[in-house]
Parts: sequence; structure tokens; C-alpha cells
Amino acid sequence: MWRGPGTGGAAVESSAVGATTEAGIGRAAARTLSDARAASAARRRRNPRSGPVAVWILGIAGLAAYNWWLLVPLKPGLMTSPNELFSNLEVSGQPYAAVMQHCDLASGLLLLAAFAVIGPGAGRLGRREWLSMLAFAVAGALGGLFPEVCADGINATCRREEWRFELPAAQYVHMVAGIFEFAAITLALVYAVRRSRTSRSGPARVYRGLAWGAVIAYPLLGAAYLTDRLGAIMEGVFFVGFTIMVAAQLADRTHASAAGGRRSAEPVSDTSGDQVGSLEVQEVADSLDHL
Repeated sequence: MWRGPGTGGAAVESSAVGATTEAGIGRAAARTLSDARAASAARRRRNPRSGPVAVWILGIAGLAAYNWWLLVPLKPGLMTSPNELFSNLEVSGQPYAAVMQHCDLASGLLLLAAFAVIGPGAGRLGRREWLSMLAFAVAGALGGLFPEVCADGINATCRREEWRFELPAAQYVHMVAGIFEFAAITLALVYAVRRSRTSRSGPARVYRGLAWGAVIAYPLLGAAYLTDRLGAIMEGVFFVGFTIMVAAQLADRTHASAAGGRRSAEPVSDTSGDQVGSLEVQEVADSLDHL
């Protein structure tokens, strides 16, 4: 809008007042943001363990459901041969099959939730490691959702039909889920060893021990599957290893998350008693001054 010659000074004064007002509003907004962050940091300082506690509750519940196989020896006659696979006990119609299927499904979902809550962590290897653990949990849940339809470990007819692809799709979904379960957690172990190769922490030592154990145990597992001998024993060995791996991951990641939370919760020192987050205030004010 065109202004007459007599209103020029008033316009300049009005503009200056407006700029000053906008800068004041910007400073107030920045202070509010800084105050909110300070309040959030104070809450984290008051209750720093809330996140790790939730993760451990989910993780322990998931591992308890995952290790239902430990109860099998307590029921004589439930497993008829050490050559039988634990998954054969989940074939519909077998005693306690539905309970075992639900345990696998619940275990996968609980562990998935635990690792989803704890987050991917920092670094490329850490994120890949985390994604591999998520894949492990999903594969375990699928194994419970799609149980085998016959006991291929001890039934020659079932095994023959399996190789000829004559069985229902659930049998093959269960098999593929089992392969992905083993592959995903093994890949997570590889990433964990690479990420922590210079660390002397407890989880790092566990990762290296599990890696050496896997080098020895995987050929034995392959031999057990190819010869249909001692499958239950070898599966038990790997289930123990997987349990240790999950526990080490939870301990490693909750410790890293708690350490990061303590660092982020540290109050920022302020050289002026009446200014909070002075850097943020100045940045907002400077931006508004240029409008």
C-alpha cells in the first residue's frame, strides 16, 4: 500500500515495534520449548529404568515361552526318541500340541515387542543386528502359527511325502520359518561380533563364545538332520545358545540405552540465571529479526 510523505516515520517506528514484538514472541516460544525439554529430562532422571524394565519383562516372558521344550523330559513318553525333533511334538493331535504352538507364537510376539521397544541403537552394524533379531522373533512366531502336519523326524512316510512336496503348505511354511529363525539369529551374532570386536564387556565376550560354539555345532546339526540322528539333542543345544544370545542382546542394548538416556538427561549449564536454552532463544530471535 502507498503511504503519504507525512506517514513515513510512523511506518518505520511501527515496523521496528513489530519486529521487537515478534522477536519477543520468538524468545518466549523458544523458552517454552526449552522448558519442556528440561521437564522431560527431569522425568527421565526421576525414572531412568522405566524403559529397560519394560524390555526385560517382555524379554523374560518371551524366553520363558520359547523354552517350553525344557519341560518335555519331565513328561515320560512324550518324546519317544532322541532322533525326534521338538517341532514334531507340535503336530496337531499330539498331546499338548496346541499349548506348544501357542508358546512359540507368544514367544515370537513378546521378543518382537521387546526389541521394538529397545530400538535399533547406533551404527550401521547395530541396526542390522537389531533387524536380524526382529526377523528371528517373526520367524519364531510364524513357526507357532504354522505347525507341522506330520512328524518328519521319525515318520518315514511323512519324510518321503515331504521331499515330494505332497504335504499341505503349513509343513513347508514351518520349515522355511525354522530356517529363517536359525539364519536370522546367526546373522545377528555375526554383526554383534563385528560390532564389539574391540570391546571387553560381558555381552561382547558372550558373542565371541557363541561364535566359536556355532562353528563347532553347525556341522553337527547338519549331520543330525541328514542322518535323522540325535536331532532333539542338537536342537536343544541350539535353543540354549539362542536363549543366551537373546539375553546378551537385551543386556547389551538396555545398558547402551540407559547410558544414552543418562547423557541426554544431563542438565545444560546456563550462564544467566534468567535465560534457559539461550542458544535456541537466540536462533529463533535471529530468524524472526530477518522477517
